[in-house]
Amino acid sequence: MEAGSVRYGSAEPIESQRLRGTNQSGMRDHNERLVLSLVRQSGALAKSDIARMTGLSAQTVSVIMRELEDEGLLLRQEPVRGKIGQPSIPMSLNPEGAFFIGLKIGRRSAELVLIDFLGNTRAMLQNSYRYPAPRDTIDFVRTGIVQLRATLTREQDKRIAGLGVAMPFELWNWVDAAGAPREVMEEWRNRDIRDDLQSLVGFPVYVQNDATSACGAELVFGDIGVLRDFVYFYIGAFAGGGVVLNGRLYSGPTGNAGALGSMPVPGPGGKPAQLIDIASIAMLEKALNTRGVDASHLWTSPEEWGELGPELDEWIVSAADALAYAIVAAASVIDFESAIIDGWMPTAIRARLVAAVQASIGNIDVEGLRIPSVREGTVGIHARALGGASLPLSERFLIGPTTVSRGP
Repeated sequence: MEAGSVRYGSAEPIESQRLRGTNQSGMRDHNERLVLSLVRQSGALAKSDIARMTGLSAQTVSVIMRELEDEGLLLRQEPVRGKIGQPSIPMSLNPEGAFFIGLKIGRRSAELVLIDFLGNTRAMLQNSYRYPAPRDTIDFVRTGIVQLRATLTREQDKRIAGLGVAMPFELWNWVDAAGAPREVMEEWRNRDIRDDLQSLVGFPVYVQNDATSACGAELVFGDIGVLRDFVYFYIGAFAGGGVVLNGRLYSGPTGNAGALGSMPVPGPGGKPAQLIDIASIAMLEKALNTRGVDASHLWTSPEEWGELGPELDEWIVSAADALAYAIVAAASVIDFESAIIDGWMPTAIRARLVAAVQASIGNIDVEGLRIPSVREGTVGIHARALGGASLPLSERFLIGPTTVSRGP
């Protein structure tokens, strides 16, 4: 399974008690993905462990692991000696086995990230702006990828397996909210961003909705433990989210499932509003600007916002109330185990927001419902860019925990 070739495998859930391999010829690709997925999920595993978990024969597992080792995707660890028999040799993922680039195109900033096979960030670039312009974005990617690749050796560069793009679908529809000239935003309607970026690189390009990608990052890289079903909210310039069912990112036939920003919630005066119009950070920016406060640092310094005054307190209350209703509404449709909240904000503010959501749910009539636990995300501010990078990782090497859409 070379880093320079695309493979499409099964999209079964990664659930060890249900993962089954096949000993038939012609299925090596699926079985390789199966082994890599299990090692990613469980850590270093010996051949006997994988044979037990998959039902594959010991001989089949030996062949697979030997080939993955030869391809540089697995590394031998120190032998583990038992009381009887030969010592077992655990195999772990090789961080140098493959590299992936993620691009986030947001409404107020763009990010490029380079990660290794374990998901470790090797390099990152950021570009803040008032609104996303297609030509400027392409220029940022063109120069940025050169910078990222310059941090790799020649051998490492050969192992770049893809570029994943996380961006809002139908970006041109957000012209008013983005505060951008209409003609600039209309350019997005007439461009195929995947084709534009594909012309810049020699490896595959994948595209997915930005909030869905953030959800995918939590699934692939986050500390979710045994969670199999959760609803996910990412609070950025605009609020959005994603859905994970049975350990897989569910995006639906059009890639728009989990469009939580459009979910109706009670607004000012009890009138219906969309979650995006209440819980988005753009609403906090608007309130600060009304008071004459320059809020540009909300986008350039997500790790530390400093003292923002009463506008922050008011935004947390209103955002929490809206998120609480969204979570309860989602729970009435699907029996989620958890609701995860992350966003482009300092961790202390994220913690305040989650605590406020938990309290607000207590004020809602939830009779007849099982309310999911509400918890903080574990990936953080760069979830969308990392989610972009997870697209080629999942598409080419794993038993598909994510679903890839080919274009916005």
